[in-house]
Amino acid sequence: MISPTAEYALRAVVTLAQAGDEAMVTSKIAEVTKVPAGYLSKVLQTLGRNGIVHSKRGLGGGFVLAKPPDQINLLEVVNAVDPIKRIERCPLDIDTHGKNLCALHQKLDAATALVESSFRGTTLADLLADTCQSSPFCGTQDSE
Repeated sequence: MISPTAEYALRAVVTLAQAGDEAMVTSKIAEVTKVPAGYLSKVLQTLGRNGIVHSKRGLGGGFVLAKPPDQINLLEVVNAVDPIKRIERCPLDIDTHGKNLCALHQKLDAATALVESSFRGTTLADLLADTCQSSPFCGTQDSE
């Protein structure tokens, strides 16, 4: 339901949330998230332009979250890189349908609305606090 770009962005910001105030370089984020570094660099630049991350230059530089994890919801991350598209008009351009969606497109839009609502109601802090058996990227980071 979301694009690979959106998932890559989510992986990156979860990793940065786990790092706290410690800046991470693109290559380290790529290693942890298993996202190609070149592509991740573009994703991080887009997240930066949209106020989700900040880049720090120089020694100890890299990327950090622009806001605390409890102030960043998943929807804003996804919409920063590849906005979720709602169905507002007939996607088949059937003139008689216009904004009166058929049953299929109503259901598809309703499913999209549920995803939007779930993402809007979930922050990065919520993901980190989740008590499921698997922590995000647990086991992929070096023990330092």
